[in-house]
Formats: sequence, C-alpha cells, structure tokens
Amino acid sequence: MIDINFVRRNPGILDEALKNRNKQPIESELLRLDESARCFQTRLQKIQEERNANSLDFGKAKSDGLNTSHLQIKMEMLKKEMMKLVTETNNAKSEFLELLYAIPNIPSSECPIGIDETSNLEIRKFKTPRTFDFTPLEHHELGLKLDMMDFSRAARIAGSRFVFLFSDIAKLERVLAQFMLDVHTKENGYTEVYVPLILNKDAMFGVGQLPKFEEDLFKTTVNSYLISTAEAPLTNIHNNEILNESDLPLRYTAYTPCFRSEAGAAGKDTVGMLRQHQFGKVELVSITTPSESKTEHDRMLECAESILKKLDLPFRTVVLSTGDMGFSSEKTYDIEVWLPGQDKYREISSCSQCNAFQARRMNTKFKKKLTGKNEFVHTLNGSGLAVGRCLIAVMENYQQKDGSIEIPSALISYFGKDRISAKNS
Repeated sequence: MIDINFVRRNPGILDEALKNRNKQPIESELLRLDESARCFQTRLQKIQEERNANSLDFGKAKSDGLNTSHLQIKMEMLKKEMMKLVTETNNAKSEFLELLYAIPNIPSSECPIGIDETSNLEIRKFKTPRTFDFTPLEHHELGLKLDMMDFSRAARIAGSRFVFLFSDIAKLERVLAQFMLDVHTKENGYTEVYVPLILNKDAMFGVGQLPKFEEDLFKTTVNSYLISTAEAPLTNIHNNEILNESDLPLRYTAYTPCFRSEAGAAGKDTVGMLRQHQFGKVELVSITTPSESKTEHDRMLECAESILKKLDLPFRTVVLSTGDMGFSSEKTYDIEVWLPGQDKYREISSCSQCNAFQARRMNTKFKKKLTGKNEFVHTLNGSGLAVGRCLIAVMENYQQKDGSIEIPSALISYFGKDRISAKNS
C-alpha cells in the first residue's frame, strides 16, 4: 500500500498519479478520513488517561476512608464514553483503511503516461520474425492437426478455457518448465522453491490480490484462495520478518500451476491456450534494498529475456504506460513474443518493480547495517516465463509446412529428439 505519510507531505502527487492511471482523484477524501481516524484515536487516548487517573483517585480515596460515590459515577461515565469512542475509532480506522487498501501504487516518472497499452513504449527487439513460404497456423490448429491437443473433451469435464495436452506436446510443456528452472537456478542465481498453491486471506492481501481483485481468484470452501501466480507465495516467504541487509537480495523461483477466473476477460482469446483458467508459469521474485531495486529490476528483465534468446524466439520489450500497469507496480516491463499464427506480438512476461508497496502490506523489513534502523524492503516479480505461452510460441515459430514442429536446439537434450510429428507419421 502507499505510504500515508508521503501523501501528507506531498500534496497533489497522489491525485496526479491516479489521474495518470485513469482513476478518480481521492486524495482529499483519504486525508479527511485519515484526520478523522487520528482525531478519534487522540480522543480515545485522552479518555483512557482520564479513566486511569480517576481509577487512581478512587483507590486512594477508598484507602483513606473517604466518600467515593462521585468517583464511581465518573468512572461509569468514562467507561461508557470510552466504549463509544472505541467503536467510533474502529469505524473511522476501517473506513480509512478500506480506501487506502484500494489505492494502486504510484507510477514511476519513467513510465509513459497513457490510457492503455497503445501508449506502451518499446525499448528493444530481438530477432526478425521468420518469413514463411506457407500460411502459418495458430497453435491450436497445429495441436489439433497433430492430435495432441483437445479442448472439447476438457470443456466437457471442466468447462471452457481448459485443455488436454497429449504425447509430445505434453512433454514439450514439461520440458520447457524444466529448461526455464535450470537456467534460472544454474545461470541466473535464483533459488528454486516448492510453494503452497492455496493461500490464506492475509497472504493474498500482502501482495495486493485482495481485497480489490477477489473476483479474479478461485476461492475455496475454507476461505482460502488458489494462487493466480507463484508471486504470491514467493513474495510472502518473509512476511512479518526483519531481514539482515547482508542477506539481500533474495532471489526465488518456482514452477506452479496458476488459477485465474478471468472475470474481466469475457470474450478475449476464447480460442486456444492463450487465456486459460489453469496454466503453468515459472515465476521470479526478488527481495532487495531500496537502493538496489532499480538495478535488480533490470537484472530480472534480462533473466526473463534470456530464456527467449536461448530458444531463438523473436520478441520485443516494452515499458508499460501508467494506464496499463498492474495495481502493485511502480514500473513494469512486458516481454512480448512473436506469434506468426496471429501475426502479432503477445505478452509472455511481465517484470514489475513494486518498491515498498507490498512490503508495507506484508510488514517485511530489513535492518540497515549503518544505522541499525529497520526499513521496508523492496519487492520485484516477473514471469520467467509463462510456460503455456512459451509452448504456443515454440509451436508457431518452429512449425513446418507438413505440420510438424522442430524442437529448438536448446531443448533437444531435454526432449530427446529434434521434431514433433503426427502420431502415425
């Protein structure tokens, strides 16, 4: 969450940030609720102090054999007033926090200002897309032609936005995840983690999934949630902890299934695997100091890009505009891989710098060596990569005229052969 002290000290910045995110101004209302909550808290403290003083007077008067009836009456009055103030104070705090928790992070000045993805800024490209001497198929057409991808049977038992993968396509999906994990752990310095797939409400709040995005999550019958990304468990590893500065940065990676209701994506990418309720993803998370946050962000982006470079897949990298970036992010890079079947670039990774926004919600700090004071860490997260979309990219970019799919050279030792062909070929 944002720092309310920063808002108090810097009038106008929050509303300007919200304007750039295409949100309504709420700074004056936030400050009004903040002031109201603090006033109630001050009144409550004074009543508590007065009640404590009265209690001491009552004890002394009683021990001295004096009449205490007037003190008893005052104690009852103070008790009633305090009970009322406790309720009013809690209500005021709840109203303030409800608004505070719904406010997105303040975008970096490095982010282009715009209403949506049309204002995203391209910063580089890798590799010129392949020129085909035939009309390239989309991944779902290739999968059906190879008889290794089945959406209709999956829909019959699970509903729309699910898929069965068979044989070599299923193996390729598994191989891609293993390849990514090996690169990130052996070359990029991340520690692999096996994580819970179901988290409690506090953990989902910590990374900004709750309360604002509850409709996008799958909720269990015991008031917990299926993860929409491994960012949530990985970032929460150190919630409510004070870390040593010398241990930072901490870098974690995990391959997990991810579950999303896609509540806001009705009618989008309804064909194929691009937008599923269940999909696999290798996630990257870094926890670091504020001074190293920007450097770590650029490093994470390079780690994610390295996977596509090793697979020799064309991609471009963009900085998201203020109107396209996520709730918890201060700055986000998107990597978009080329899909020849769609004749366009599509997102395959988002790498976000969240500054202390999540750390405040999780109460994760580090102790500074020079001062001994505790300060909130900075958190970063990125896809390294979305495995299903990487599978799509490999299938479409490496497809052949006869419908077979070549295996990228970096994967042959994992896959065991250099081509996927129809089962009966």
